[in-house]
Amino acid sequence: MYEPVDLEDMAAHQALDAVAADLREHHVRCDRHGLFTASRHIDLLCSLATRMTADAEYQLSPDRPHNDGHPGAKALSQAAGHIGRAIAHYTQALTPLITLTQQQPHPTLQHQLDAIGLTSTLHTHLAHARQALAAAHTSLQPPHR
Repeated sequence: MYEPVDLEDMAAHQALDAVAADLREHHVRCDRHGLFTASRHIDLLCSLATRMTADAEYQLSPDRPHNDGHPGAKALSQAAGHIGRAIAHYTQALTPLITLTQQQPHPTLQHQLDAIGLTSTLHTHLAHARQALAAAHTSLQPPHR
């Protein structure tokens, strides 16, 4: 399990890959543990977005060495935007996740039917978050020549 501090010494693409791997390895389940996991994922994603934004700002600094092999400010800002979308999907997933964690011990048929829709909504948001991270990864790839 990565923590935000673990990402500080990694290159941008390594940090993104580490967070994406962490999200793949620790699934959000429809219970209290899933709520903890989702909160942890949001924390990692927010740290990653902050880091990408700071790196983009640094790339624009006139004092920095140019052609240092790091992604440029435009690529980093695009990646940060995609990571922001992933954060948005994770936060939108909280509503169905919280509702699912508060299910009654003996749910009615209607509660069970509602849970199907909530679970679908949850998984849709998580899938969109993964797509946003894939787009961020693409943004950090060097241009083809």
